[in-house]
Amino acid sequence: MADIKKIKTALVSVFHKDGLEEILSKLNSEGVRFLSTGGTQTFIESLGYECQKVEDVTTYPSILGGRVKTLHPKIFGGILARRENEGDVRQMEQYEIPEIDLVIVDLYPFEETVASNASAQDIIEKIDIGGISLIRGAAKNFNDVVIVPGKQQYGYLLNLLNANGAQTTLAERRYLAECAFATSSKYDTEIHKWFAETNK
Repeated sequence: MADIKKIKTALVSVFHKDGLEEILSKLNSEGVRFLSTGGTQTFIESLGYECQKVEDVTTYPSILGGRVKTLHPKIFGGILARRENEGDVRQMEQYEIPEIDLVIVDLYPFEETVASNASAQDIIEKIDIGGISLIRGAAKNFNDVVIVPGKQQYGYLLNLLNANGAQTTLAERRYLAECAFATSSKYDTEIHKWFAETNK
């Protein structure tokens, strides 16, 4: 079927690592290549799997105290490129942009940080930028990309992998895109709520 897409490369960048092991094991057994940053990369390698650094793709290190890691055209190009669009494909070849077929990401714990009575500066640092951008980018391109926007969807992804291997249908990707925009909407609502309350 035309709407079946194979997962070849997965970008994994998560704050919470719990519940990820079984997914990584299954993806690895299916020959999926891993791409990651910082602590998640270390975690993946600690399980014995090869993992390419995002900075090896972008040629930029994590900068500004970790505020900028994945925000780069080679990462977002790999997520947003339309696989059947000849112009997109040519530009991917021209700029050596890798296809990214699966994005597993979660967000900094903003709501929990607010609830802990942390300082305003600590709360601001928990406003996720890279993660929310990855979620929105991958969800927008659900025609080609699988987005897993948090550990709430780990079970769903694992069921898909166990049932069908490293491939998904358009309906499955579209459902996960719906979950992704629900996640981003709730997250932004919590941030807006904090600003509204502290601006009184």
